[in-house]
Parts: sequence; structure tokens; C-alpha cells
Amino acid sequence: MATSVVLVVAILTATSTVEASGDVSSGARSTRVRRQTGELRQEIPAQFNQIYQGSVFNGTEDIYRYSYMQNESSPRAIRVEVKSQGASEDYPLLFVVRQQRGILSWQVPLMIRGIYGYDKVSRTLCPMDHLQTGVKDERETVYLEVSAASPAALNYRVNATILTDFSLSTGQSRNFLVSPSQPQYYAYKMPPDLDMVVVKVSSPSNLCAVFSLQPIKCPVYDLDRNIEFVGIYQTFMKKAAITVQKSYFPNGEFYVVVVVKATDSDCTGEMETIQPANPSDEAFEMRRVKEVTVVVGPSITDSQYVTAVFVGILVFVLFYVVTFMVLFIQWIRQRNAELEGLAPRPEEQGGFQITQPTNAEAPINAQRTEPNYGATATDPYSMGEQPIETKPGIPPTDQPNGPPMPTNPPPPRPAQSKSYPKPPMVHTLSDSSMEDDIDMLDDADEDKDIYRTKTFLYVADLARKDHRHLSQKYNLYSWNLLTISVFYALPVIQLVITYQKMLNTTGNEDICYYNFFCAQPAGDLTAFNNVYSNIGYIMLGVLILILVYRRDYTHQKKVDAGDRYAIDYGIPKHFGLFYAIGIALVMEGVMSGCYHVCPNYSNFQFDTSFMYIIGGLGMLKLYQTRHPDINANAYAAYASLAIVIFVAVIGVVFGTPYFWAIFTVVYVLAILALTAQVYYMGRWRLDMGIFHRMYLLIRTDCLQCSKPMYWDRFVLLLVGNIINWSLALFGAVGQPDDFASFMLAIFIINFLLYFVFYIVMKLRSGERILWVTVGLIIITLICWTLALSFFFKGVTTWEKTPAQSRLDNKACVLMGFYDDHDIWHFMSAISMFCSFLVLLMLDDDLDYTPRDKIPVF
Repeated sequence: MATSVVLVVAILTATSTVEASGDVSSGARSTRVRRQTGELRQEIPAQFNQIYQGSVFNGTEDIYRYSYMQNESSPRAIRVEVKSQGASEDYPLLFVVRQQRGILSWQVPLMIRGIYGYDKVSRTLCPMDHLQTGVKDERETVYLEVSAASPAALNYRVNATILTDFSLSTGQSRNFLVSPSQPQYYAYKMPPDLDMVVVKVSSPSNLCAVFSLQPIKCPVYDLDRNIEFVGIYQTFMKKAAITVQKSYFPNGEFYVVVVVKATDSDCTGEMETIQPANPSDEAFEMRRVKEVTVVVGPSITDSQYVTAVFVGILVFVLFYVVTFMVLFIQWIRQRNAELEGLAPRPEEQGGFQITQPTNAEAPINAQRTEPNYGATATDPYSMGEQPIETKPGIPPTDQPNGPPMPTNPPPPRPAQSKSYPKPPMVHTLSDSSMEDDIDMLDDADEDKDIYRTKTFLYVADLARKDHRHLSQKYNLYSWNLLTISVFYALPVIQLVITYQKMLNTTGNEDICYYNFFCAQPAGDLTAFNNVYSNIGYIMLGVLILILVYRRDYTHQKKVDAGDRYAIDYGIPKHFGLFYAIGIALVMEGVMSGCYHVCPNYSNFQFDTSFMYIIGGLGMLKLYQTRHPDINANAYAAYASLAIVIFVAVIGVVFGTPYFWAIFTVVYVLAILALTAQVYYMGRWRLDMGIFHRMYLLIRTDCLQCSKPMYWDRFVLLLVGNIINWSLALFGAVGQPDDFASFMLAIFIINFLLYFVFYIVMKLRSGERILWVTVGLIIITLICWTLALSFFFKGVTTWEKTPAQSRLDNKACVLMGFYDDHDIWHFMSAISMFCSFLVLLMLDDDLDYTPRDKIPVF
């Protein structure tokens, strides 16, 4: 700002010095001559860099004639400066410039938005050198006409100068001053070896300005009221950038135009009132003067562009290569084991495990004195056989203290026809999978209470439903999500294409919130790099689907072959939620790519909708692992997620204190309802008797008991309630602007909380985590740490105005093509892929453990 003050003072000093020295042309004396002779129109030969003073009134006119030689090899422009302190809005001075191919006119005072008039105006005339190709050393004449309709004489002052440095050069900066009444523009032509350049403007001032690129033709629109008529433009405060391809402008030539807004409301979003100023106060002219620096630099070359695109896809192709190599090696090992008559077992792979506690230590699941109510390891194919004591993760034949087993393995079960054997304790259900309630047991409610309200539960207690019906139930997650995705994606794609076409047609780059300092165009896309970097979600989502399908196919083959370990041991295998997670990851890539076609306030939910779905499905899958019978159905789950997305949109659009109050109350009530659902395994009802039952609960469980009935669930829910109540309090007090991210943070925090609880409880129960899974967990933590570090750097923000968002714009950080947010896309895709692999492999150590020995937590 200090530099701008010095420059303005120097200009004013030089002007006043010329005036004081009496170096004034004959135009200053023309008024007296005109009044004596009655002459109404006079033509004055004028010279550049010479100040002329005069006065006009109604019916009179002064014409200044300027002549200069055109020079095509070194284009020049004429800049005219006029000033009049006596003119008013009712009786303005009119200035008309006549050139060979155009006319430019304005008045003094220059009215900006009809609110305030500037008595000093500087305009650059459209240069003819660019328009008359092939014409050299031809004299051009310019006429400047001054007139007024005032009955009294209006004094004025004019000065015309030739701008010899009118053309910009690649890599060289240009400093100048601009104001609402004194816009500036310069010409630039791309060299033959460049196909794309980045035009950057910067300023130490926060004054709101407009930065435009316009084709080489007359007239040049350089005022606040018309700068948006042609070309490409942006509002900015301290910095802005436009990446332009040579094909956008004929011959790669364009004007760089900058003008200051009369107010800052277009950049700050806050309405302002212009206070009238004293025209005699020259300090007022400096109030809206902005110092600007323009630099035109080369963008990346075509070879760098192609290399960056190729490397981006190569990274994820390597995931496929490594995955298939690992699967091939695993297939070789299994094949060799089958040839040798040995089955590979998880305990051979080792793993991380807390030492199995002794009986004296009385751990969580080491001592069980209560009956299991049917949750035993009894083989349904051997009636009356006694349960076999087994250790987690080790088949009964390998138990050191177990009963002697026959040398020959037990005969295989009869082959099944694409279905699981029905446990003898479960009654036959109807063939329909369209249940109205999430519970499908045909037992009486009292029977459910017996199994689900025990102090210590095992997976066998919550895996009593027919496996066929559960598989159909969980497969609905993937099919419903496919339907949702198609109906959601099609209008989204149509909308963002319309946005992009609107931007390209109008040139208004305030429509979309790009990182303009790293926006790599391709075709009609302004920021292709931001769209392309989402390819990781799609490719790794497809890879997840391939891995899930392989597991599903392998497991079904074992079931068809009558493998008892695939049927009765380990965590029940339901892959419907995993398929849904893979589809959701693919759709996150599609929807995030659509959002980044034109990111703005109107379509932010496109980028976050499937993030909510991924977080919700992850929590449901983790809960389903040991609660297969009581997990929510697809309709209830997606309806709940739809409500969450709807609330997120309302929070962004109508984030008033009233909304936050209502949201906080509903959030707390939802926490309490979910707490009751999880604590009592779904065996509770919301009706008029809820308050009486709460009274009995507090009286019996809280006042008369030294500890809760379900201690582990109590600890999880206590910590979860503390964290969620804290989030609710933070939202009610802080009321963050980005409500969508706040909702997403709630999902992520709760998922991480449940995941950590699951790991801790798994280790406390004496179970192991395979070393492969441990390695994946470590890699996942590293990837998430790196991903979040790039996410929080933030290169744009649609919660603010476009000009304020550009303050966060940053240059490319990877290969001159990708910015911080692109790296977030890459790293978050890898992180989610690894996270879902962890979920897929987390309980592989239990494949040979009877389900009546796998605790529920």
C-alpha cells in the first residue's frame, strides 16, 4: 500500500508542477477567444505528453487532434487522462474519442453503479496496431472531443500519452495502479513454442477488483459495468490466476484487463454504502486505488501433462499387479497344501495376540459359569454328541487336551445346492426376503430374550437364523445401492455438464471454486486434474469388489463341498455389505469427479453423499460381524442415511441458531436411542411405558448393582456418549460454517471409536490379529495421516465468496499437475482401500474357531 501511495503522490506532484509552471497549451486561452469571436467549435492540434486546459458550456465544443505513426512490430496504445472538478451529475462533461475503427466515450463525473461519480478518469484507447495486420509506418489520427450542456462554463484538463510498454512478455512482471475510474489493460501474444499459459495477478491490497482476459478487438470493456461482457473474468482481492489455451483466443493474443470495484461487496459478500466525498479532497482518489502486479508464465508442456496423467493411473495399476501377485502366490501355497493333504491354517501365519489369561485372572471371556443356552460346538450331524472344548483359532483335531480324534478325517457333509444347511434349532422361514422387521426369528419373544439378554453372548447366540435368508437380506444392500447410484448419478452428471457449459459460455469463473493456481484444462473441463485424481476411488473400488467376489466364491465352493469349517466355524460369512462398500467407493469417485467439474455452493452434497454412505456401511459391517441376526436391513439403513444427507443440506443452507438448537436436541435423542438399541441388543421398545421401564432400570441396574450387567457394552457406550455429547456441544456453541464436514466428522469419529473398541476387545478375548492384518493396519494409519494432512491444507472453500476462496489457492505440488487436494484424493482412496481390506481380513484368525467360543462385543 505504501508503494501505491508514493506512486500516486508522485503523479499528483508532477501534474501540479506542470500546472504551476504555466506550461499550458493554447486550449487554455481558447475560452476567452471563443467568447470574443462567438466561435462554438474549435479544433486544436495537440501533442502527446502535453497537458491541455480549457472550458466548455452549452453549445460549445473543443476538439483535440493527435497524430502518431503505427508500428506493427512494437504495438503501442494511447492513454487519455481527464479531470474536472466543476462538472456534476446533472451537467457532466462529455468526452468522445474518434479513431479509425471505433468510438470511445465517457463522462465526468464517471458514475459507478449510479451511486458516486469520479471526477478523474483515465482510459486506454483501443490500439489500432493489433487490428491492421500488414500495415506499417502509417499515420493514425485520433480526435478527442469535449462538450457539455451546462449553462455555465466547466473547466477541464486533458492529457494524452503513448504507452510504449503496452505489450506483456512471458515471465516478466508488470506493476501498475488501477481504480474504478482508471482501469488498465495490456496486450499479450503467446510465443510459437507455448500452447498454454497462466496469467497471474497479485496485490498487497484487499480492495475488490475484476481481472479479465479479452480478445484483441475493439471496443475493450474495461469498466465495472461492462467488463463482464466478453472474455474470461474473475473477482479477486489479493491474488487470482487464469490458465488459458492458445486455441481459446485467435493466434493466442488477448488483453489482460484489470479494474477496481466501487465497493468490496462482490468480494466479501457484505453490503456496503458509498459515502459521498468532497471532490476537492484529492486524498479521496487514493481510497480506491489498488496496486496490481501481472505475470504471464508458461504452463506445463504437453509431455509433462501426459506423463502426469500416466503416472496417476500407473500408481493404481500397481495395486492390481501386487494384489494379483499375492493372490497367485496364495493359490500356489493352497494347491501345494492340497496335494500334500494339509489345509493351510491361520495359526501357521502367526499374528499379534495378548497372552491367553489363566483361570485365576478371570478375564472377560475366560471363565463362563452360566449356561450357553444351546450355544455349543455340537455337530448337528451327530445327535447327542457332547460339546468339544476348543481353543480359538485351532481346529478340534489340533487341541492338545481334547479327546482323541480318529486318524482318518470325518466324512464330508452331503453336498449342498448353493445354500447353507439349516441349523436344527431354527424353524423354517418363508422364502420372502422382504421382511418388515429387522428380526426374522420365528421363535417367541421370550426365546429371543433368553438368547440375547444373557450376560455373556457368543456368536452362536446371534447367528441362529437361516443363512440363506440372511444372505438375501444383506445382498439387498448392494442391489439397492446400485439402484440409488444410477438414479442419483444421472441428474448429477447432467447438472455439472450444464455448469461447465455455462462457465465456458459466459466466461464467469466465479461460478466454480477451482484452485486456479493449479487448474489444468482438458477440452471443455477447466480443472481436469481435480476430476481425474478421483480415478483412485473407482479403480480401488473395483479391486475391492474383485477381492470380495473371490472370497465369496471360495467360501461357497467350500460350503458346496460340505466343509464343516466353512459352515459351522468362524465368523458367519455374509458378503452383501462388502459388495455395497465396494460399490460405494466406486460411486464416491464418480460423484467426487462430478463435483470437481464445477465445485460450488450448489452441488457440495455430490462430494459428500457417498462419504456418509461409506462411513455408515463400514459401521454396519463391523457391527454385523458378531451380530449377524440383529443388524439393520438395507431399507432402514439407506433411509437413515438419506435423512442424514437431508439434514446436512439443510444445515448448510439454513444454518441458523434455531437449526442448531433443533439439531442438537435431535442428535442427543438419537444417541440415547442408539445406546439403548446396542446395549439391549434390540430388545427394547419405544412406547408409552418407556419412562416406567427407565425408572426400573435406574432403580435396579444403577442404584442396586455394583456394576452394569453388560460391562463391555457399557464401557463402549459410555465413551461413545461422552464423545458424541461433546460433539453436540461443540456444534451448538461453535456452529461451524461447514456443516457437511461436521456431519462427516461425526461419522468418522464414531467409526474409529467402534473400530478401536473392536480391536481392544478382540485382543482381550484372547484372539489374534494376523501379521498381514497388523501390517495393513499400520499402512492404513500412515496413509490416513498423510491424507488428512493434505486435506486440511485446503486450496478452496465454497463457504466463502469466490474472491475469498482464491486467497487459499496454491500452486501445484506434484509433477506441476496435481495440487494438495488431488493428493488427498489419491491418499484417501488408498486409505479407504486398506481400511476395507482390514475389515475383510480382521477375523481370519477365527476361521477354525467354533462359534460358541467367539464372544460378542
